[in-house]
Amino acid sequence: MSTKANQATASNLAGKGRAAAAPPFALPEAADAMREFHFSDADFRGLVELAYQFAGIALSDSKRNLVYSRLSRRLRALSMRTFSEYRDYLEATESERENFINAISTNLTKFFRESHHFDHFRDQIAIPFARNRTASRLRVWSAGCSSGEEPHTIAMVLKREIRDVERQDVRILATDIDTEMVARGTRGEYPASSLDEVPRPYQEYFEPASKPNTLAVNRAVRSLIAFKRLNLMDTWPFKGPFDAIFCRNVMIYFDGPTKAQLIERFTEKIRPGGFLYIGHSESLNGAHPGISLVGRTIYRRV
Repeated sequence: MSTKANQATASNLAGKGRAAAAPPFALPEAADAMREFHFSDADFRGLVELAYQFAGIALSDSKRNLVYSRLSRRLRALSMRTFSEYRDYLEATESERENFINAISTNLTKFFRESHHFDHFRDQIAIPFARNRTASRLRVWSAGCSSGEEPHTIAMVLKREIRDVERQDVRILATDIDTEMVARGTRGEYPASSLDEVPRPYQEYFEPASKPNTLAVNRAVRSLIAFKRLNLMDTWPFKGPFDAIFCRNVMIYFDGPTKAQLIERFTEKIRPGGFLYIGHSESLNGAHPGISLVGRTIYRRV
């Protein structure tokens, strides 16, 4: 229900001689008045438009509190007093756009997340490559790699199935729009508790790190991965083709047209017979002539 509708309802009740009941939830304006920084509808809408313009991210009204909370840190860091001032600065300062995207991006991942994808990848990509020495190269892209658990999982599967993988032309490209996540992935260091998510046969690929209660993915696995910062809405500075592309739980932040465009671009980068893996909560919103569904959230290039 809109704010105006709530106000009209309260006015009507008062006009009929009855006490106006309090609204069942806090109105945005009332909540904003209690905040450190004033956060108007114009501020929120303006930031929503910039998120879409810079990164293709479609923020719903339910993200209002998230946007306020995360960007308030930027206002404090920049010694600003209003979101209006920050919006002007953001539009005029290209270097701040990276901080803006880092702040509003949500990164949630773990090793072997949606494990059926890695079972399929092992059986359809890694093992056939290991057995068929006529294949000259293998390329995998983790698009939206977050803090690196996904590409490291891919690398562990390849390392286990292709024993001499270091001598083969096998590479993984891991990209994310968030520079902080790219840096974490490059380091390859994770809380020791992360090992709980890793099947026992793959735990040999971890070793103690310099920090207490921290483990590092070993060098042999990390060496298969190149981490790069990439905005999926920008030009892609590589040709492919890829044997597999993982883009999981990324497209949930895009609207229909943006997602359709992205699927078209992914399809062009996958070799015939290669695979696209998407998140369990995602769909392609209809058939695409270049790929066909072959498993749960698994598509194959026709």
